[in-house]
Amino acid sequence: MSTSMVRASSPVHVSWQRLLEPLAPEIDRILGQIEGENTAPSRELIFRALELDLEKIKVVIFGQDPYPTPGNAMGMAFSIPPEIVRLPASLRNIFQELESDLGVEKPVSGDLSSWERSGVLLLNRVLTTRVGESAAHANLGWQRITDFIAKELGSRGVVAILWGKSAQELSQYFEYQMSSAHPSPLSAYRGFFGSKPFSRANELLVAQGREPIDWSL
Repeated sequence: MSTSMVRASSPVHVSWQRLLEPLAPEIDRILGQIEGENTAPSRELIFRALELDLEKIKVVIFGQDPYPTPGNAMGMAFSIPPEIVRLPASLRNIFQELESDLGVEKPVSGDLSSWERSGVLLLNRVLTTRVGESAAHANLGWQRITDFIAKELGSRGVVAILWGKSAQELSQYFEYQMSSAHPSPLSAYRGFFGSKPFSRANELLVAQGREPIDWSL
């Protein structure tokens, strides 16, 4: 395991450890800059999304940066721990679109781990922020790491769902992709609602001869 992953105390899958080894110095630099900060997600969850075996990823959903609300961020974009009762507004909008697109009844829990088990990587463009402050770490260099990840995923034919401007900066890496406004209440009515990302992602997978995602929660 690389020094970076040890410092973050995150259970990264071995497939990612090997891939990210060349970026270990850059990751160490970023982690050093946020040493001692009250981060969202907590330090041990920064790389939580990378517990998913690289070989099993069929779809990646890229978001912006983690929820700044205390306790909400869990290292998987848009997902919150099952014990959190109040859903963030972006997640409520995601569930509304899921119901409109596929008829999936709005879940009670905001934990999206079942999507992960079906082969969906949930990754933010920027992997950390400061608790209580959106985009606090937007200029630390996380984008270089997530650019590297996006390029690898694109080379594997992974379908990308890119929500928001910062996620759409990764479009160059993906042959199979769809973009829309971010599900935030500030932008959801500017193209997120009605974009049908879940059914469209499955259509792209089927066109490749791959199994579709089970989007039920």
